[in-house]
Amino acid sequence: MSAAIIPFDDRDGVIWFDGKLVPWRDAKIHCLTHGLHYGSCVFEGERAYGGKIYKSEAHTDRFFKSGELMGFRIPYSREQILAAKADVVAQNGFSDAYIRPVAWRGSEMMAVSAQHSTIHVAVAAWLWPSMFDPATKMKGIKLDVSDWKRPSPESAPCHAKAAGLYMICTLSKHAAEAKGYQDALMYDYRGYVAEATGANMFFIRDGKIHTPTPDCFLNGITRQSVIDLARARQIEVIERHIMPDELGSFTEAFLCGTGAEVTPISEIGPHRYTPAALSRTLMDDYAAEVRGTRAKAA
Repeated sequence: MSAAIIPFDDRDGVIWFDGKLVPWRDAKIHCLTHGLHYGSCVFEGERAYGGKIYKSEAHTDRFFKSGELMGFRIPYSREQILAAKADVVAQNGFSDAYIRPVAWRGSEMMAVSAQHSTIHVAVAAWLWPSMFDPATKMKGIKLDVSDWKRPSPESAPCHAKAAGLYMICTLSKHAAEAKGYQDALMYDYRGYVAEATGANMFFIRDGKIHTPTPDCFLNGITRQSVIDLARARQIEVIERHIMPDELGSFTEAFLCGTGAEVTPISEIGPHRYTPAALSRTLMDDYAAEVRGTRAKAA
């Protein structure tokens, strides 16, 4: 392990764990936890800017919906989760931070069926700068094309932000990074362009934005924000199925997500893009939006 890496189990600060703030190093679970063995775990990824969590309410709503889709009820109110997130950011003394609410089935039952397991909830926050170097962002990142595909809604609860659905994302990103790429584009089970390993995709052609229909992957909260920002500028956004053979017809491309924010793309496999004005505009608009400095349309 690199000396620069600080393990996540050995940090200062506090984590909200099952209803109360506990010292960071004491927020532990047993190795025979259902969420670890069977993937019965949901989570959110959020960011705070200037001490305020961006779209905290929307993330909280999705957190509860993900629990429902995974067949369990989060044993706290929305108001309690909202307060927990704000409290964790404040108590750790953070201004700009990443926030991770997570809920999972506990260790009472160790089998596929775990109807009577306790549902645990934790909220952590930590300092995490931009996923990609802000100084070189406009040069664009490079994506490989993954061998793994996003599953059918008949095969997985694809609209839940569930831990198990990220297994193929980790495999895809590891394979891409091993070849010198920063991320990977994933197709879906039908062969349509879907998303990156943890971010939604947008493509630009003739001044219009095209983005895959999120019918088998998450309709990201950042994705929804970017669409709203584009339409506020009277930029046409077309949500549709995109075929791989169309990738060479676009002039710009970018991905977006809580971690990635808005990040231009310069390469996807054999296809090249030149990040330009439209990508820059949306990158700047999103940065202003999350910090509350964007001028509203009259």
